[in-house]
Amino acid sequence: MPPPLVLLSSLFLVSIGVLRAEPSRLFDGKTFAGWEGDTGTVWRIERGEIVAGKTDAKQPTNNFLCTTHDYADFDLRVTYKRGANNGGVQFRSERVPNHYEVSGYQADLAPGIDGFLYDESRRKKFLRAFDPSLGPVKPAAKKLNLGEWNTYRIRAEGPRIRLWVNDVLTLDYTEEDATIPRTGKIALQIHSGATEIRYKDVVIEELRSAASSAPAKTSAL
Repeated sequence: MPPPLVLLSSLFLVSIGVLRAEPSRLFDGKTFAGWEGDTGTVWRIERGEIVAGKTDAKQPTNNFLCTTHDYADFDLRVTYKRGANNGGVQFRSERVPNHYEVSGYQADLAPGIDGFLYDESRRKKFLRAFDPSLGPVKPAAKKLNLGEWNTYRIRAEGPRIRLWVNDVLTLDYTEEDATIPRTGKIALQIHSGATEIRYKDVVIEELRSAASSAPAKTSAL
C-alpha cells in the first residue's frame, strides 16, 4: 500500500484529469470538419486559415460559421486578423431558426471594442465587468496589431466569463440571469459591411466542474 501522501497525490492528479481535458484544435487547417455554415459563398479556407468576405466587396448581412458540437465550460483561444472591420467569436450560442443570425454571447472584435462582450440577437447590448479592480471596460486598442494577427482568449466557467486580447485581461463578467444558457455552439462571425476577416489556431480546453450545470437553451431575435 502506498504511503498516505503518495495516495493523496495520486487522487489529486486523478481529480485534475476529470476536471480538465487536453486542449484540442477545432479547425484542422484543411477542412470544415466539425463546422457548418455557408461554405459555398461566404466562408473559405486559405493557407490554413478560415476566411470570410473579400477586400473589394461588402458583406450584405451578418454571417456565422458554427461548430456542430455544443460546449459548456471551456478555455478557448482564437487567433484573428482584421483591419478597420467587424467580426466576433460567438460562444454558448445557437442559430436563430430560419434566420441568418446567431443568438448568444459574442467576444467582439471591431474598431474600439476588441475585448468587449456583446449579447448578440438576445439582449442586444454590451455586457460590462462587475470587478471594480478592472475599472471601467476599455478597448484593448493599444495592444492590437491592426492588419496583423491578434489572439483572443475566452474562458467561461459557470456564470463567470473572462476575455483577454493578446494576453491582456479586458473583461471579467458574472452572469446574474440564471435563465441564460451555459452551453451552446462556438461560432465565428463576419459582420455586415465588413470586408475580409481571417481566423486560425482555434484551440479549446474543455473544463468540467459543478459550475457547468446549464439551464435550457433559448433563441430569440
